[in-house]
Amino acid sequence: MKTEHVMISVCIAAALATLPSMSLASASNAALAGIDTTEAPRVTQTVDNRVVSALGNTHLSLLGKMTSAGAVADSTPMNHMQLVLQRSAKRSAALTKLIAAQHDPSSSKFHQWVTPSQYGQAFGVSDADISAVTAWLTSQGFKVNGVLPNKMQIDFSGTAGQVRQAFRTQENHYIVNHVSHIANDGDISIPSALHSVVVGVAGLNDFRPQPLHQQPQIAQFDRSTQRFKVQQSAKTANASSGPKPLVNFEGGVRGFAPYDMQTIYNTAPLYVQGLTGKGINIAVVEDQDMDVSDWPNFVSQFGLGGYGGTFQQFQPQLSPSTGNCTDPGGNDPDSESIETVLDSEYSTAIAPGANIWVATCSDTGSNNFFGGVFTAASNLINGTSRPNIISASYGYGEGFTDAASKAAIDAMWAQADAEGISVFVSSGDSGSNPSFNGSIINGVPAIDANSFGSSVNNTAVGGSDTADVLDGTSSKYFNSTLNPVYGSAKSYVPEITWNQSCGNTRAAKDLIGGSALQFCKNAMIYDPYGYYVTSESGSGGASSVVSKPSWQRIVRGAAKDQSRDLPDVSLFAGSYGGYSWVILCTGASPCAPNFTTPVVLEGGTSLSSPMFAGIQALIDQGLSSAGGSVDQGNAAPTLYELARNEFGGPTGSAPSTLAACNANNGTKGTGKCVFHNITDGGNSTQCIELQGEVTPDCYFYGTIQNFEGFYGPTQVGLTSSNATKYNSTTAAYAAQAGWSGANGLGSVNATNLLSAWKSFNGL
Repeated sequence: MKTEHVMISVCIAAALATLPSMSLASASNAALAGIDTTEAPRVTQTVDNRVVSALGNTHLSLLGKMTSAGAVADSTPMNHMQLVLQRSAKRSAALTKLIAAQHDPSSSKFHQWVTPSQYGQAFGVSDADISAVTAWLTSQGFKVNGVLPNKMQIDFSGTAGQVRQAFRTQENHYIVNHVSHIANDGDISIPSALHSVVVGVAGLNDFRPQPLHQQPQIAQFDRSTQRFKVQQSAKTANASSGPKPLVNFEGGVRGFAPYDMQTIYNTAPLYVQGLTGKGINIAVVEDQDMDVSDWPNFVSQFGLGGYGGTFQQFQPQLSPSTGNCTDPGGNDPDSESIETVLDSEYSTAIAPGANIWVATCSDTGSNNFFGGVFTAASNLINGTSRPNIISASYGYGEGFTDAASKAAIDAMWAQADAEGISVFVSSGDSGSNPSFNGSIINGVPAIDANSFGSSVNNTAVGGSDTADVLDGTSSKYFNSTLNPVYGSAKSYVPEITWNQSCGNTRAAKDLIGGSALQFCKNAMIYDPYGYYVTSESGSGGASSVVSKPSWQRIVRGAAKDQSRDLPDVSLFAGSYGGYSWVILCTGASPCAPNFTTPVVLEGGTSLSSPMFAGIQALIDQGLSSAGGSVDQGNAAPTLYELARNEFGGPTGSAPSTLAACNANNGTKGTGKCVFHNITDGGNSTQCIELQGEVTPDCYFYGTIQNFEGFYGPTQVGLTSSNATKYNSTTAAYAAQAGWSGANGLGSVNATNLLSAWKSFNGL
């Protein structure tokens, strides 16, 4: 045995010998009463670097078919990696049981929440085991920055060379979709003695959740038409001399104001009752700042100032600080994040009295390899001052997520749920695979789920579109002129799935009287180079990692699979042909009275998630005012229970309310509905297969001879669970009665939702 191995073993053995032999769970909180998670340390053998075990799926399998662009230099800093710990089976079962009880009105633990330290003591890894792991990290030359209060993560920093030596994996450069990335080339190994308490390391690659908004549009308001004229985008300019889009809104496009969203989702009656979100803290987690002058400009422009909402932008820190969250910058008109602006302004649009926390952490360069969005959320959840609600408008597919990173995400949202925090995550903006926002699904399976939103402890929010444009019924639901706060909606508007591709079944029916497949084939005639091929649509799909929770099985239409399925609910995200958007006030394009200067128009499920967070703030305040808990934890279990009452269960005859609450009914007979069940449309979008690629889960209907005038012969298809058959059953995914992979349970009537929620909680 080499001397260095002797010293490592002696040091770690000494650390183990000085620690308590048992880890006790605190029962000082009502939530933990009667829960016994006492256990002995699981690291019982000497930690020996010569006896190692591989941890499966701790590298990205999609990179296995790629050739690296070279090794990362050993001196490359890798800061604030997260060693993700594995709790025992006993503690996992106890946590699952507790969270179920916290959402059960008949349980004594209903809405009894825990603090981060209580969570760590009861459900984290024992102090003795943590000490063994940190001693080993230190012996390998890493700097241990701290152990999080949840006792499930160890923050540490080092270099690529230290990673290679300690974890026996090489950090390489890769080019994926024309973007340079860093990732480990194989599964990691650790000393076998630590195997039972370690999941892996999050932060060995820089594939991070991406913002899920549409390409922002700069537009000028035209008072004569009451519409906005959008500046020509680069993509449209390239195609302007060739094919024309299948729908062309030459008279301008529509910009929705907060008033419109408040009217469509019926939040306005709650404001009259004094329920504005007052006293509720909504955190939007971001990786870049915004110009802080935007928010007051937005509030003033749209008449929201009288509700008393507040705004603050900050970098959440742990206590004691590990230094993992630094200011990413962007608090100026030129470098602000449109995503951050959208999230903050449209959570306020729905809950104008709420306190908006813009929590930002940098992930630039090597400051934080696992990403600023995760860090901001994790620090809030483990902090001393925690929000009631978190909205995360980011995501990437499970296919782009290693096992350790996925475990860290799911553990984070589970902790939030146990603490009573309601978490909303955008489902994605590219149909059945959320990793291609602003692009086209290609080169990977066309069916995937948003890794950031497929936990059983968060609520995933998909995207809808108003049906009035395709139906020709806009005058029925919208006034021809804007009111003093720039709104025009008269009432709820029938909704369909947001889908901007030719896979939009409602567009196909209304525009050609045929199927989406025929619509797409026709498009090849008018668009021979594929300039308008797109995957832009609200995302949904089945998780390949997370099992279906019991509460997702109880409603009509629930997928007959064993997977956690997305989305759970939907709100407005965009429109076919790009006709309807929401208006932002930004630093570079501030809002002026009567819109005399250009503004930014936006959309995407990045809009849907913060709006539902706003609805939750109204619910929280309403429940608290009625004597209930101000915190509700994950909203999804309650939403599915309420949907079962309206849609019926997975078997048996359907109640009359299933048909009555169909979104296609508009305002007719839907006045008492909690949900607007979106049954028309679907999020099956286009997918392509370039030369040398393979794109599974894509039904190919044709070949474009020179895609976008550059890529050569390219097969084009629609996302499908069957590559040889395309219909409403195989399309990924069709809207349907009850739950669907296109829109989940549908959208909501906020006022009716509060009444039903009160009843469910016994208030």
